[in-house]
Amino acid sequence: MADRGAGSPAITVETELDESTVAAYWKLYRETFAELETRAMARHLLHEHEFVEEMTDPRVMKYVARNADGEVVGLSTLTRDLETVPWISPGWWAHHYPEHTARNAVYYLGFTLVRQDQRQTSVMWAMISTIVEMLVAEKAVCGYDYCKFNNEVLRLGPGTEALLHRIADVEVEATDTQTYYTALFSGPPRSS
Repeated sequence: MADRGAGSPAITVETELDESTVAAYWKLYRETFAELETRAMARHLLHEHEFVEEMTDPRVMKYVARNADGEVVGLSTLTRDLETVPWISPGWWAHHYPEHTARNAVYYLGFTLVRQDQRQTSVMWAMISTIVEMLVAEKAVCGYDYCKFNNEVLRLGPGTEALLHRIADVEVEATDTQTYYTALFSGPPRSS
């Protein structure tokens, strides 16, 4: 197991969360990702009913981080049932990773969040290293995504890659890009 340091949160892997934990995480989820409503063209935030469904769907593993007082301080979601992730194509994964698909070793990381006052602590490290430990044991492939703002401004893609290299022998590759365009119309074509 990766060294998570002193004072690290307790990480549990849960398939279904109780109502009060879901409510606490919904609040934290909104606080963490609210700015993406104006930063990313595609919708990156689940609606509350979608969030509740994911938190109670046993096919989605919830890596729950709690501090010493039992308060929720972080959460990561991970699934091997790609049908639970409506914005990805399970067929793409089966085509590109047939051996992993045959072994049921294809995963998708939905999101990771950490309470604001815990962001400079070991919470993120503890959750991700717990996930990576399992992925390494299974010699799995795991997908995840970032919008342009998170990738280019916050540099989460390179930061995640650096973190993964600290934890495991891993190859990370940007495998697909979705580019959104806008066309701002101001009138009929200009005549020559």
